[in-house]
Amino acid sequence: MIDHLKKIYSSLIIYEEGVHDLDFSYKWFMTPNNEIIGIHKSQLKQKEESVLTAFMTPYHIEFPVLTREEQRWRKAIDSDDPAEMENVETISPYRFVYFSIKKNQISPGLFKDAIHELFPGEVPILWENGHEGVLIEYTALGKDTIRYEEIIDILMSDLYIKIHFLVGPFRKEMGNAAHYYSFMIAAAKSVFAHSNKTVANFSDAVPYLLIDHTEKDQYQGIREMVLQGYADDKETLRMIEVFTQCNLNISETAKELHLHRNSLQYRLDRFAENTGIDIRKFHNAMAVYLSLLVKPLI
Repeated sequence: MIDHLKKIYSSLIIYEEGVHDLDFSYKWFMTPNNEIIGIHKSQLKQKEESVLTAFMTPYHIEFPVLTREEQRWRKAIDSDDPAEMENVETISPYRFVYFSIKKNQISPGLFKDAIHELFPGEVPILWENGHEGVLIEYTALGKDTIRYEEIIDILMSDLYIKIHFLVGPFRKEMGNAAHYYSFMIAAAKSVFAHSNKTVANFSDAVPYLLIDHTEKDQYQGIREMVLQGYADDKETLRMIEVFTQCNLNISETAKELHLHRNSLQYRLDRFAENTGIDIRKFHNAMAVYLSLLVKPLI
């Protein structure tokens, strides 16, 4: 039966735990042999779905029932139609906050309950699959925003779950929300593939997005041309990393590295003399910083 269905629906997959995610872009069914199969929604019409349910059991992912507000957001984002956004009742401004949880650590229902305990009001949650999705946070002008580092500490201490957040910028306009949503998903994939941060802002993801759009055979060339003879000098690379993290502040960097300020100045001078790049200048520091980020990709 499955082989026959594959000829009709090219998107058909047989669910394997740890390989596939039960995401919302597929309709899921359980066959008489207790196999779970998914067919992409774009290939299914309502009549075809009715036929399939006649000999297979619809398989529902165990997600909380969508609130009316979540339903409107889901419809608006999935349709990518600005007109649909008019049906979403929002308290402007709003922002999307991507989250990912380690698989099988907590059910979506329990996670939603935990999140609602930590926010002053009900937070719409749009799930991509059983372990990642997007929170929609509203705020009134002048009010303090949520600190996601604190949320992680609470979730770790109370529920022992590992979680990552990518916090998007606040927006007022609704017309481009679908693009904003999809861009947040892409940005999260980039930043958390290469960074150890548990909470990242969208600005943190920008360098990784740029790197991901660079041809892989250019990585080595970028690194060699920028860092030159220092490409494998761990002490110098550590100095540069801390220097950029300290916003090019020599006093803070020297304190962080347990160096005398004059010793740090000397090392920065030597790097500039040998490479022609003075990282005390912002545009030079940015080029060197980006070359450091590509190291895990080589």
